[in-house]
Amino acid sequence: MNNQPYDVIFVGAGVMGCAIATNLLRRDSQLKIALIEKDLSYEFSSTVLSDGNSRVQFNVKENIQMSLYALEVLKTFAEDMAVDGEKPEIGFRQQGNLFLTDEVGRAEVQAGLALQQSLGGEVAWLTPAEAKAIYPLLNIEDGLFVGATFGRKDGTMLPQAVLEAYKKKAVALGAELIEAEVTAVRHQNNQVTGVQLKNGDVLSAGVVVNSAGGWGTQIARTCGVELPMKPVMRQVYVVETAVRPDKILPLLLLPSGTYLIHEGHGIFMTAHSHPDDPVTTTDFSWQRHKFEERIWPELAEFLPDFDSLRLTDGWAGIYAVNTFDGNAILGEWPGLRGFFLVNGFSGHGFQQCHAVGRYLAECILGLPPALDLSIFSPRRILENTPVFENKQKII
Repeated sequence: MNNQPYDVIFVGAGVMGCAIATNLLRRDSQLKIALIEKDLSYEFSSTVLSDGNSRVQFNVKENIQMSLYALEVLKTFAEDMAVDGEKPEIGFRQQGNLFLTDEVGRAEVQAGLALQQSLGGEVAWLTPAEAKAIYPLLNIEDGLFVGATFGRKDGTMLPQAVLEAYKKKAVALGAELIEAEVTAVRHQNNQVTGVQLKNGDVLSAGVVVNSAGGWGTQIARTCGVELPMKPVMRQVYVVETAVRPDKILPLLLLPSGTYLIHEGHGIFMTAHSHPDDPVTTTDFSWQRHKFEERIWPELAEFLPDFDSLRLTDGWAGIYAVNTFDGNAILGEWPGLRGFFLVNGFSGHGFQQCHAVGRYLAECILGLPPALDLSIFSPRRILENTPVFENKQKII
């Protein structure tokens, strides 16, 4: 480990840290950057444990713009992220996202749809019959939903492959990858000075980026910054059904927030966030009874063929939930120079890594942003000006 000062230290080398580092080094190849990750196996990484979905269907303009930018990045991602001629394979399937809405959510969903379309998003309103034409398993006889929005360019990809691509590119451009645990962000006279590691080493830098995901609250607390963020354990289930669609179906989001991702043949992934999900950074267990009691009955109601299925697997990961307004916290913390936050994505962070990577790099370097995301500045927390998304869309 080099004891010379760094320009930028990242606390956390998940997809956000690696994407920002890549964008920094593309703009200034002379920067000395440390990506510090406490577990390079990424066993409990929120990036790796995510479902890898990307969608244009948001209700905040900047969130939509980030998704549209991601679609542009993904067009040439393999070529742009190649290292030594090796191109990453991220498996982006643009099978579409089909979001059902009930009468209660209709007005909000349609307002979001109008904004998405005005910004160039390819999203359409469907009647229940039109939704069933795309998703034949749907029950439209019982009036469970009044319509749906379909983002035809939305889809899923392999999150670990995206992370590995950014990590390898950052290292190829000159970033130093360090496996260590940060115990404190050091600061003096309202300016960060570096980090302290669990083994006692101190690494110095004038910029420290909190890219620690669900562990970001405790990292911020070490330098006196209180973030309205908690790590919430989210369970995902894999089921096998007797249905065998002849093509990959769109991601399906029910009005309650339960979602279903078709993996091929009769295999589906499903999950739902519940108010009593555990707050933890150590519990990665999953319980089949929560699926059987809370999710299965709803799936069978909307998809009668799911009345009979087999639960084959499951896992749990951590959501960094922003309890203030559910949206990202991006930028320098007021009152502590050099301490940059990339936190609180509340479950939709993975898909925003491309735009956030570019934006945070621009912020750190003092460059004018290509896409202004200052609406998500941490200053809004201190000024009590929340930025709320559509309550219906929580994945």
